[in-house]
Amino acid sequence: MRLEFPSNFFWGSSTSAAQTETAGPHSWKGIESQDGHVFDRTTDHELRIEEDISYIKRFGSVYRCGVDWSKLQEGPFQAFDEAWVDHYQTFFAELVDEGMDILFVFHHFANPIWFEEAGGWMDEDNIPAFVDFARRCAEHFGEYVFNWNTFNEPNVYAFAGYMAGRFPPFKRSLRKANQVLKHLGMAHDIVYDILKGLYPDKWVGISMNTLWAQAKHPLAYLPAWWFERWYHKKTARVFKKVDYWGLSYYAYIPFTPFPITEVEKPGKLAKLKIPHDDMWGYQPEGLYRILKKVYRWRKRPVIILESGICTEDPQRRIQSIKDYLSFIHKAIGEGIDIRGYIHWSTWDNFEWNLGPSYRFGLVYVDLSTKNRYLTPAGEFYAKLTTDNAVDV
Repeated sequence: MRLEFPSNFFWGSSTSAAQTETAGPHSWKGIESQDGHVFDRTTDHELRIEEDISYIKRFGSVYRCGVDWSKLQEGPFQAFDEAWVDHYQTFFAELVDEGMDILFVFHHFANPIWFEEAGGWMDEDNIPAFVDFARRCAEHFGEYVFNWNTFNEPNVYAFAGYMAGRFPPFKRSLRKANQVLKHLGMAHDIVYDILKGLYPDKWVGISMNTLWAQAKHPLAYLPAWWFERWYHKKTARVFKKVDYWGLSYYAYIPFTPFPITEVEKPGKLAKLKIPHDDMWGYQPEGLYRILKKVYRWRKRPVIILESGICTEDPQRRIQSIKDYLSFIHKAIGEGIDIRGYIHWSTWDNFEWNLGPSYRFGLVYVDLSTKNRYLTPAGEFYAKLTTDNAVDV
């Protein structure tokens, strides 16, 4: 069966600066990942701009990306480093010349060391420093941007950094996670107004990570319900000032009564006969479930800002794209206003606390040489974006 998408539906792919560039003086630099690699040299993106553009332009018309705050600004309220401004402007200009639209992300998990040492997102007094960074980004890069994304997955950042202790600054406190989420929301509101003042016709939103937490044990109903409610509804309440809802979805997490993932309990999902990738349970229907829920909460257009699967098998990646697009197409047919789909990720990158051996790329990256190789999944997705249709 061939699924045709609306004529104004857009396609793209995504990476983040911290996960692809050699690390600047930011909060992840030097941290050892679960697979034994050190967060420093990631994929040499800043050294392979032309090669990377050759791949980016194959995957639709939109590239979602950001910049390294720590390289641009050596301290609070300082002028941007001119060499790095020129680097990013040249990159963005070349993408635009190739017919690409830039979806610009201001914050994607990494903070400058000076920001962290000042208390980071726990301290409300640090919000003006981020706002200053965002304003300068808008002034330097705004001409290349068609759509703004203030925060990438703020619920992941607050949960993983301040409740679960997996991301810097490795805290474990519900109170701190709630405080951080509140401050991210405050910063978003200020930056939203600045961006709409400078570029009134360009949309501003966030990327909210979503998942399906399901109780698989009588004692799991309350923790699964609480977690999904905190993860989704709390974020939706904090970030009200948006022109669209950006969503990412990867994970189906059974609770038995504790959450089960392939990362923390390898082999357990298979014993439970639950399909999974290299990180989480695999249930693409969960995205359809989330789309209906979020659209009911807030009648805003939706963009799938990240979607993918953690695997080294390109055939599994191809099948996952088909699976997810089947449910997205179904949701569109039921009246949910979905404007675009952006695949994560353009090429393999450094998967935060887990490391670069956890792969999401349409383009394969050799861990040692950083050489790139287009995968069959990349070829499949490139054709799909040209056809604006997929056979499932």
